[in-house]
Amino acid sequence: MTQAWWKEAVVYQIYPRSFMDGNGDGIGDLAGITSRLDYLQELGIDVIWLSPVYKSPNDDNGYDISDYRDIMDEFGTMEQFDTMLEEAHRRGIKIMMDLVVNHSSDEHAWFMEARKSKDNPYRDYYIWRPGREGGGAPNNWVSCFGGSAWEYDAQTDEYYLHLFTRKQPDLNWENPRLRREVYDLMTFWLDKGIDGFRMDVINFISKVEGLPDAALQEGAEYAWGGEYFLNGPRIHDYLQEMNREVLSRYPVMTVGEMPGATVEEAKLYTGLQRNELQMVFHFEHVNVGDGKFGKWTPNPWKLTELKAILSKWQYGLREDGWNSLYWSNHDQPRAVSRFASDKEEYRFVSATMLATCLHLHQGTPYIYQGEEIGMTNVAFDSIEDYRDVETLNAYRDLAGTGKLTHEQMMDGIHQRSRDNGRTPVQWSNAPHGGFTTGTPWIAVNPNFTHINMEQSRQDPDSIYHYYRALIRLRKANPIMVYGDYDLLLENDEQIYAFTRTLDAEKWLVLCNFSDQTVLFSAPEELASYTADQLIIGNYESNGDETLGSITLRPYETRVYRLGNET
Repeated sequence: MTQAWWKEAVVYQIYPRSFMDGNGDGIGDLAGITSRLDYLQELGIDVIWLSPVYKSPNDDNGYDISDYRDIMDEFGTMEQFDTMLEEAHRRGIKIMMDLVVNHSSDEHAWFMEARKSKDNPYRDYYIWRPGREGGGAPNNWVSCFGGSAWEYDAQTDEYYLHLFTRKQPDLNWENPRLRREVYDLMTFWLDKGIDGFRMDVINFISKVEGLPDAALQEGAEYAWGGEYFLNGPRIHDYLQEMNREVLSRYPVMTVGEMPGATVEEAKLYTGLQRNELQMVFHFEHVNVGDGKFGKWTPNPWKLTELKAILSKWQYGLREDGWNSLYWSNHDQPRAVSRFASDKEEYRFVSATMLATCLHLHQGTPYIYQGEEIGMTNVAFDSIEDYRDVETLNAYRDLAGTGKLTHEQMMDGIHQRSRDNGRTPVQWSNAPHGGFTTGTPWIAVNPNFTHINMEQSRQDPDSIYHYYRALIRLRKANPIMVYGDYDLLLENDEQIYAFTRTLDAEKWLVLCNFSDQTVLFSAPEELASYTADQLIIGNYESNGDETLGSITLRPYETRVYRLGNET
């Protein structure tokens, strides 16, 4: 297997608005990030994935960019960005920027020019179409945030495509001038010294010619048109061109966010000889349990489903390509609430079990801010307390039309809203969790009084120190990075068990995903092995170190180095 620094790295995602406020206005900023770099160095991470800090009107919290070469006023100045970058590098921490180029803001200079007239030089930077004969949008596609994916523009009597909010018009990648603009702005940041890009919904950029109607479900007004823009016809041409023109010239780290990508498609995106990207973010595991209205009507899920998904990706990218490993990010609820238990009696063991499970898979692990102290979902009482445009639009479309009751919708929001991951980081038990001296842009989770960084750092047996130990373990043991993954007990609904193997070394990973005490009995393929050493675990050892029969307590995890009996 080809070795690379980005395979060995541990990435930490910062959502700047919620990380640390440096000037007391209630909004996280670049100065706040710089002030906490020592903390991240102590944690042991190698790379910061920085969610967008570009100039933006904030219709979608920075994912609607009005100037790709400037900094959002609320976050600070370019000088503060340069200082943050320099200080991060001084501590051995790389910076991976968010690249959002499926769409821009409607307040970007390109779009403001484009909407002036049909023959404007910037018109073809976006996707415009006349309405249907008799009126109406050019096709029946639905926006990812609800409603039609088309917005009528009276000045030129045409519609523009927006797969997200109406203030996020899609860029037209068919236009070589637009692609050149994108490559130039990427070069601008790489020349500044950044170390890579996480590419937002990058597999949306190629649309099928003609933009045809999608199949409508009975009674629906709009249709998910994903078959006409997910992994579209020219996507590989565009990414290979991007690699050739920009990425190949720098020692960068790249990961593409790719909803709907399959393992087979991921091989094309990440294969070593393909010259496209290094990793993709897929969504299969975080969509487990989705119900009639997707994540807003969550159903119970089975561990066998989760194991099947993660194992499919482990095996699928084993020979070529590479996995990105994550439980949560700015678009997902908190990991401990989503995949284990955030009840206080189980929160430590749940969070550390999930961390062990993730970091022991093959791939590059991503930690989302606050995950390392076991931050949990929040349950605000009122819809008025939520800020996320996706959440608010879903409430309007589902509760507002009677498809779900208010109570049903709020239950879905409490479990799956993106705002669960966007409440401010809880630094201490000071007011607002030490995040700000002002009024935070979204309320802090009330449990900050006992879940916070300060408390976690002071407690040697905390989730935080467990994460530090896991990261140190990864840096000292190549088997965690490069070892082959093999699933055990495929049909067990409580225990997630697998091995990692590198040359003559073999590790066994055991994770109890239940609040029950369960018995692990080694399967036949481990019959010739012994448990030589308990490498890490989240309980005090109870002395049953024989593989034939191991009692796993609620949410217990253990990692053993195996020896060969013969």
